[in-house]
Amino acid sequence: MKKQLNSWHQLQTEEVVCLLDVDLETGLAAEEVKRRQEKFGLNRITARPGTPAWLKFLQQFNQPLVYILLAAAAVTALLREWVDSSVIFGVVFLNAIVGFIQEAKAEKAIESLSQMVATETTVRRGGRKQRIHSEQLVPGDVVLLQSGDRVPADLRLFHVKNLQVDESALTGESVPVHKHPDPLALDTVLGDRKNLAFTGTLVTAGQGEGVVWATADQTETGHIARLISEAVDLSTPLTKKIAYLSRRLLWVILALAAAIIAIGALRGENLAETFMAAVALAVGAIPEGLPAAVTIVLAIGVARMAKRRAIIRKLPAVETLGSTTVICSDKTGTLTENQMTVREIFAGGKFYEVTGVGYEPKGEIRLDGSPVKMPEQPALAECLRAGVLCNDSQMVRGEDGRLKVQGDPTEAALLIAGEKGGLVYADIYRESPRLDVIPFESEYMFHATLHDARAYRVIYKVGAVERLLDRCVDALDEQGKVVPLDKEAVRGAVEAMAARGLRVLAFVRRHVDASHAKLEHSHVAEGLTFLGLQGMIDPPRPEAIAAVRKCQEAGIAVKMITGDHLVTARAIAEQIGLKGREQHGKLVALSGRELEKISDPELPEVAEHTAVFARVAPEQKLRLVRALQARGHVVAMTGDGVNDAPALKQADIGVAMGLGGTDVAKSAAAMVLTDDNFASIEAAVEEGRSVFDNLTKFIVWTLPTNGGEALILLTAIVFGTTLPALPVQLLWVNMTTAILLGLTLVFEPKERGLMQRPPRDPRKPLLTVALAMRTGLVSLVMLLGAYWLFFWELGVGGETTAEARTCVINVIVLVETAYLFNCRSLNHSFFSLGFFSNPWVIAGSLAMLAAQLLFTYAPVMNKLFRTAPISGESWLRIAGIAAIVFVVVEIEKWMRHGRGDHAVPE
Repeated sequence: MKKQLNSWHQLQTEEVVCLLDVDLETGLAAEEVKRRQEKFGLNRITARPGTPAWLKFLQQFNQPLVYILLAAAAVTALLREWVDSSVIFGVVFLNAIVGFIQEAKAEKAIESLSQMVATETTVRRGGRKQRIHSEQLVPGDVVLLQSGDRVPADLRLFHVKNLQVDESALTGESVPVHKHPDPLALDTVLGDRKNLAFTGTLVTAGQGEGVVWATADQTETGHIARLISEAVDLSTPLTKKIAYLSRRLLWVILALAAAIIAIGALRGENLAETFMAAVALAVGAIPEGLPAAVTIVLAIGVARMAKRRAIIRKLPAVETLGSTTVICSDKTGTLTENQMTVREIFAGGKFYEVTGVGYEPKGEIRLDGSPVKMPEQPALAECLRAGVLCNDSQMVRGEDGRLKVQGDPTEAALLIAGEKGGLVYADIYRESPRLDVIPFESEYMFHATLHDARAYRVIYKVGAVERLLDRCVDALDEQGKVVPLDKEAVRGAVEAMAARGLRVLAFVRRHVDASHAKLEHSHVAEGLTFLGLQGMIDPPRPEAIAAVRKCQEAGIAVKMITGDHLVTARAIAEQIGLKGREQHGKLVALSGRELEKISDPELPEVAEHTAVFARVAPEQKLRLVRALQARGHVVAMTGDGVNDAPALKQADIGVAMGLGGTDVAKSAAAMVLTDDNFASIEAAVEEGRSVFDNLTKFIVWTLPTNGGEALILLTAIVFGTTLPALPVQLLWVNMTTAILLGLTLVFEPKERGLMQRPPRDPRKPLLTVALAMRTGLVSLVMLLGAYWLFFWELGVGGETTAEARTCVINVIVLVETAYLFNCRSLNHSFFSLGFFSNPWVIAGSLAMLAAQLLFTYAPVMNKLFRTAPISGESWLRIAGIAAIVFVVVEIEKWMRHGRGDHAVPE
């Protein structure tokens, strides 16, 4: 029982029995089961403890700028400035509540994995069969499987009868795997270990018996659970930039506050007044509304994405999408339909094309581009008839109106191909009822049925070409006549179809006399007539092809990482139009076995230039994502299976499929597509870029406010003049303008050429040199205008200090309002956008003006914020300063645009 986790597939059954100390005929005794349960514990994935809600709430305060605000609230409270202290603390508390509500997400991935093994299972213990809860299983238990069972633990199979297991959620294999009990080579990859059955996979056909060799955390599913818990929740480009900006602001504010206190001490000024000046500077310089505003902007982005069928589970994912440089996509069910479809038929020496995709019988059969008339194609008709009659599956329309398979997806594809040729199963079966069957077994690789065709009886046989072709003696030609078989022509057709990634099946028949009532293996061993070949594939989604093209035009690399076979993966990749390194005119595709041989230092370079990775194990998907991140990429990973979950969590943004995705994948992802459509990712990327643009506009708009306020206060302190604004007044400005003015930018329409520009470099700072210079310019104009007006009102106007301060606050607000219209586009003139193209900006500006009138004239506001009513002439001077800012920024944009020096890349 200490054998290595990944080596049980190479052992003979006798070695497994010896290592696990069990008798396969009787199973474990009750005493031995109890002993092993005490040793190995319950067959349940260990859940990782989540972060308590109270701690998540406290973490909202764990930000550098919040520390300064809390310190400011404490200082003002000590100075008995209760109103100021209450307002500052209220703002911090409100921000914490908003952040907690939006970001507190429970970790459900491990819980979902635990539920996957929470099933009942049949075991043989003490010489008799019994039904037990899967949690009671121990290594050495003998488990009996049948169609419809979910595999309860990792098993080494020792007896199978036509056992097929759907492992798509674990390995990415698009069709059920035919199992056998024979030993395999040690280096066999996970998807090819056909003598093992894995926890959580589903038995689709047949029966089997296996012995448990791993339970709970030691299973492949448990291994994935560990990978999920070890995957790091990465910060996003925006959160990194805001954190960097916050750290820089922290040190600047602390340095300035220290300088203010030092200057006050040197001058012998009142300590309380000096502290209030320092608090005023801190409050003015900190963008208090930024965290809440960013959260709200992202939340609105979430609502807009939901309308485009993308559900965001983690807010920062909205912005991350806009910075995505690489999309790593699973194949099965993501880029493809996850519905096997016949695409080509070879019959009567000719190739036929089958149109349509999926399980809906929409499409036709064509020869040389033209639809065929079935009565004129007897060889084709007989090949299709064999596929319909030698078939144990059926199509059932579900409650959602979609056709679903009951049985094997491969056989379902044959039924749909028959319907496209006018052969409906019910009608054909009524004409030729089945008398007997030889079910598919992996040992023989074929399926055969005997039918009553009234005057005679006919045997149809479907299976692997290499098993059927040599048993054929003749073939049907185009007219349906029996002619000598050209085996080399058939093999050439098989090679051509396989090269296109198709899974090829052969169809043969044999006429027997009416006395045949039973079907034996000897009846299908020789004397067969070759009818044709059908080539099928899980086809790419047509909309995925268009979406991949748009992503590549937007500078986003798309890579396929799948557990399916290499030839199939490359064929699908070429049909979709993936771009990557080529060799001899074909895309280079790497298998999981080849990836194992590539060292960690070499992998980033290989991952950068390779577009297709096939037969990839879960931990290799994780390796590839990390390798691309090491190259500085912002990686989006799409997928739907359990095998995708670790990489989904490690990626900068994980994208799960809502319809066909497992709970595990959805819980690990940051975004879920409600229509399982790769095209929705392209739409989400476009929305993400728009959100990032508008967030950048918001930040570029809000920073001059804080810069201007800080300069106004710093100048007063350095020159020893009266403070032109109080801390509580600056808090009013910062909070109200962020909500009433700043948030209107989120509704700004998408700028032209959004999906033609390359992805934003994640290493590029949030503020480019051009934007930083613009921020400084607006702050400087605000400083000069505020001081000119402050001293004008005190001197020439003869106003009180309260009235002069009220004028300064209104200058700051109106400058922000004017600059808001500038920021609707960071590169283009406001006049090129259309005045009414964003009515929210107009509504927000009017609301802000109304709020300022209340701030200026309402007695309760005068008392609370120490303001005073001002004259109409003062309003004219305030409006004039705001107009100057608007004109200066528009001229600056025009000058940069003329030189091709854009503030943000286009």
